[in-house]
Amino acid sequence: MATDRQRVPSGVSRLDLLLGGLFIGDNVVWHDDAGSLAPVFSLNFLLACHLQKKPIIYVSFDRSPKNLLDKLGHLAEYPDLTILDCFTNGKGNGSAIFLKFYEGLEADLPCRIIKVEDPRNPQEFMDRLYGVHATFQGDVRFIFESITGMTELWGSEDRFLHFYSHSCPRLYDLNTIAYWVLEKNAHSQRFRAQINQIAQVAIELTIKRGTTSLMILKAENRSPEEFHKPHVYWTKDLTITFEDESRVPGRLDLGLRLKVFRLKRGLSQTELAKLVGVTPSTISQVESNLIYPSLPALMKMGEVLAVDLSSFFEERQEGKERLVFTAKDGVEVKLAGMPEDAVFARLLYPVDFEVKAKPYLIEITPKESLPGHFFFHKGEEIGYVLSGRLQLHVGKAVYNLKTGDVIYLTSEVPGQWRNPGPNVARLLWIKVK
Repeated sequence: MATDRQRVPSGVSRLDLLLGGLFIGDNVVWHDDAGSLAPVFSLNFLLACHLQKKPIIYVSFDRSPKNLLDKLGHLAEYPDLTILDCFTNGKGNGSAIFLKFYEGLEADLPCRIIKVEDPRNPQEFMDRLYGVHATFQGDVRFIFESITGMTELWGSEDRFLHFYSHSCPRLYDLNTIAYWVLEKNAHSQRFRAQINQIAQVAIELTIKRGTTSLMILKAENRSPEEFHKPHVYWTKDLTITFEDESRVPGRLDLGLRLKVFRLKRGLSQTELAKLVGVTPSTISQVESNLIYPSLPALMKMGEVLAVDLSSFFEERQEGKERLVFTAKDGVEVKLAGMPEDAVFARLLYPVDFEVKAKPYLIEITPKESLPGHFFFHKGEEIGYVLSGRLQLHVGKAVYNLKTGDVIYLTSEVPGQWRNPGPNVARLLWIKVK
């Protein structure tokens, strides 16, 4: 199961939420409708790897090193970035204009660039790829740009499929995450279906009448509630904003508020539907504003989510309007991907109350381990050990925590929490926007 593996941020917090997170071992295929939509997601992933100090191999079949460095901008300054140049001796045909790039320049580059001598030969490319990988320790991340360029250079989709069908299981066993980008309209439906069958994750990016949208086609061992739904988004530089993150203030959006309250509680649509006594399809349609719930169903939703009925219709309360919350204002939440008998979490204020710092009480059962971090979050987090002992794993480092210790996270993502003691370990945990 995915919950047994380390969870890794994609660099796009909304995508992490929709997808249920990336996990070590994932091969992620991006079906790009326009051929220009996937790069911003790849660059955010590259940035996330940089922040985690993880090595990444960027395989380029379609761009010259100079062009790729210009595209990467400041991200090319990452010393653990290795660019595998399959363009110069591939589509560049060993032209002097491209070879000139290597004349006395490599020493001045912050990242490493390796020129593949015969990228037209899949076996040589594979030997070179895994030879570079062997020089790193720990989990290495990959970006392949692009499947389409590889197929064009190798002359057939079948030659690529032979490579891909052997490489995906190998990459999975090597504890990597790999992004694979393809131009959707350049390939047959049969080819795309075979690619998806082997991959752990498949995502489609489309553009129609100037509107871009993302659709999850496949994500193994995740909840299917967000699959095959178009999620409209737009980009500016490296920032990706999804439509339901930028609704017009004052507009009645019962569906969005229900979804926000549900996600704060950590419930899936199926779990909420069961507690309310309706079908998962009903919850999905209400959240999409396709239907409105009956009054009894809405009252039950408020009861289950521990919110006032008026919260579905009124603007969220501002933090300055209340100064004190009692114990009964808090609400239990589920932590995605975490074993329920190992950890307990409680949000210390109502889910219909909006504040910039979100406080939680986290309790971890004795002798239990958590396979990752409590939350998907792009921001600062602060923890205070109220009682007990804990071990925090971040990368290769292990921190032993005791009562009174403070944890401060910015870009780091814990790979594991463990309670080695005989008593419940309790944390006050604060997520800061």
